[in-house]
Amino acid sequence: MNAQAEASQPLASVRELLTGIIDYAGLFPPSQLSMQEAVLNYATYRMSNHGWMLGRFILPVARLEEFSGFASEFVARGGSDTWRLSVLAGEDINQTVREIEEFGRDPERGVVIDTLEVKANTLSKIGNTLSVVPKGLATYFEISTDENFIDLVTALAMGGQRAKIRTGGVTNEDFPSTREIIRFVRTCMAANVPYKATAGLHHPLRCFKPLTYAPDAPQGTMHGFLNMLMMTAFARESYRPSLLEEVMEEEFEEVFSFSEGGVAWRSEYFLTTAHLRLLRERGMNSFGSCSFDEPVEDLRAMGLL
Repeated sequence: MNAQAEASQPLASVRELLTGIIDYAGLFPPSQLSMQEAVLNYATYRMSNHGWMLGRFILPVARLEEFSGFASEFVARGGSDTWRLSVLAGEDINQTVREIEEFGRDPERGVVIDTLEVKANTLSKIGNTLSVVPKGLATYFEISTDENFIDLVTALAMGGQRAKIRTGGVTNEDFPSTREIIRFVRTCMAANVPYKATAGLHHPLRCFKPLTYAPDAPQGTMHGFLNMLMMTAFARESYRPSLLEEVMEEEFEEVFSFSEGGVAWRSEYFLTTAHLRLLRERGMNSFGSCSFDEPVEDLRAMGLL
């Protein structure tokens, strides 16, 4: 990896690629922390040297009140350092929106819900959600990749919405194949639909690791978030599917070379810092992870932080 080790100031390309990239999902498996532990972690990460990589705190809408009870001692009311939340919708989208609006009635709270995540496997669910979600609330739709997939992405594109893909879990069966992920990404990029990923992306590069933190955890191949980001950037530039597969399945860090001006893969394919900026704005916006420490530790080991 052609980058300075233990860089005090990451390269411009690294900053462009990774700023706000990790939405913290400490409440969810495999970490599955208590609300108190997750809130404390998030507050700590925000104040760390790598806090610039941290995105939103993810939680179910049903746990907003519980969150407020633990977060109040860390959040500066009325200050400029606002916490951002991404809320997972409940079954009743109307009730979800009411709870979000009620939460937002205190302008001095120091916390804002600016993102909603919804499971939607039908066109009617997308339509019903869009009819009640307030304008300005960014919404990600976790959609199925079955025979209705193209129609669902088309509906998101027409509504100016965003998609969400699940990239892992706690069993091998939870991990979609490389080709499934590429199909999702290529379709979204062709339709100008940004997306976020969630689950299984604890490490920058594809690797074979334990899938949970249990001593007897099953092991499996995990997709890498750097692979995902680079593949998405190349998909936006209409590179052939076979090359995208190679990028997704790359396991060697030395073939990624970062510089101030961008990042090269295998010394032949180059993405400028401007490409990376567009990737984050119009391609892969973020990924949810129950771990913040693992991505940071791996990136430091690669000499990128």
